[in-house]
Amino acid sequence: MQLSHDQLSAVAKEFGTPVYIYHAEKIEEQYNKLKTAFNKTDTRFFYACKALTNINILKLMKQLGTDLDCVSINEVKLGLKAGFEPNQIMFTPNSVDFSELEEGKKLGVNINIDNISFLERFGNKYGNSYPISIRLNPHIMAGGNYKISTGHVDSKFGISIHQMRHIERIIKLTKLHVRGLHIHTGSEIKDINLFLSALDVMLDLARHFEQLEFIDLGSGFKVPYEETDIETDVETLGKKVGEAFEKFEKEIGKKLQIWFEPGKYLVSEAGYFVVRANVIKQTTATVFIGVDSGFNHLIRPMFYDAYHRVENISNPEGAERIYTVVGNICETDTFAWDRKIAETREGDFLCFYNAGAYGFEMSSNFNSRLKPAEVLFINNEAKLIRKRDVFDDLLHNQIEVL
Repeated sequence: MQLSHDQLSAVAKEFGTPVYIYHAEKIEEQYNKLKTAFNKTDTRFFYACKALTNINILKLMKQLGTDLDCVSINEVKLGLKAGFEPNQIMFTPNSVDFSELEEGKKLGVNINIDNISFLERFGNKYGNSYPISIRLNPHIMAGGNYKISTGHVDSKFGISIHQMRHIERIIKLTKLHVRGLHIHTGSEIKDINLFLSALDVMLDLARHFEQLEFIDLGSGFKVPYEETDIETDVETLGKKVGEAFEKFEKEIGKKLQIWFEPGKYLVSEAGYFVVRANVIKQTTATVFIGVDSGFNHLIRPMFYDAYHRVENISNPEGAERIYTVVGNICETDTFAWDRKIAETREGDFLCFYNAGAYGFEMSSNFNSRLKPAEVLFINNEAKLIRKRDVFDDLLHNQIEVL
């Protein structure tokens, strides 16, 4: 399910460029894939909203039936504003002030603690009065880029599985009520055996927690960015995970719920970023397409060396030429190197695909550039869900004292 060139061009003409466009029905399609894959298990899916937090996307997720995964107290508040109930929200912060955990407790959400210091502090203050879950680090290297791998030995995330004795002492001394164990190894996991290896570790550790109700396996479901990319085989994964939990139940006599936290998997392919070609610049070695955007709007190629397919949607049948697509920021600002793209003229629209996750969410006003508009395409209708910045937005919250 994909929006056509004509639909994308129509949105760009109506709302201007640069513009982010999200396809609601594609998000629903991705969610249904997961529900189908795990339909034989007791599974909850928490949308990892750090991928895209526009309030309309959160409301759409609520309508579809997802729960919500949050990593900051403000994401929690956005989730509550969007209509999620506190028990539908998982709050997993890291390196925050303890007051954020206290605020999360006041709001009544599920709290996931990722360090020994706060685990002990929370236990001493609240004892068994407020159930929590614990984020563990399994020391499993996964993820498409080191910057998005979160379960390896040098990661700041989670409590090492080698600190189980310390965890057990805290639980014993503070009477802490641990109802869940959490793990997240990173994004873009290609091999489902990594999930299964992590699951083996978690199920082995689960035997040590008498009050355990669920195991949260995070996410990492991969979506294809390049034609040669694979997508996580969620059907096989669903079957294998179900078998593992069924085996655990037979051995231990205890049924555990499975939680997942998909973010990119739900929104990445539903997102399009449309820009306009400002200039075609020929040098001695390269032909540049300079567009009306930059890494201030889509930082992933410069930050992660991420690949995004680029098409000229104004001249899709044009003869292919090799271009390097660059932005208008006063830094090295390259979206795509040496790409085959249909012949591009100044004024043509280019579309970056798979732009729904960590696109607008990581944008900035660097170079005093304005943030783009966001549009939701739903029921064959384009709806503006965020206005394009105007000049006054650059001065918002500044205080002139000179």
